[in-house]
Amino acid sequence: MIRDESEKELRNFFQIMKEKDLEIPTPDFPEVAKARAVNWWIPMGIAASLLLGIFLFPKQESSPKAPVDVIIITLQQGENQEQQILIEEKTFLETWESPTSSLLAEY
Repeated sequence: MIRDESEKELRNFFQIMKEKDLEIPTPDFPEVAKARAVNWWIPMGIAASLLLGIFLFPKQESSPKAPVDVIIITLQQGENQEQQILIEEKTFLETWESPTSSLLAEY
């Protein structure tokens, strides 16, 4: 009997609690559609930034063109201590000289 009475008391207690819970008003949740209205600004902002960057970014300058012909004037000493001037015309690609070639001659 004691067990039956304690069970009835527990059931009544929880029944009263359920009724009180039903009386509590539930809050309204905000609509999700408002958050989606802002999402189109993100791609528009990215596109505008890219377009602005393309127009305002400085363009790379092209490298200067190499001259077609090069005139090389050299002074050479002959067999009898006489000086001779040699004038040669070459294309730009034929006149390349290693930047370290002077090290071989000086040391």
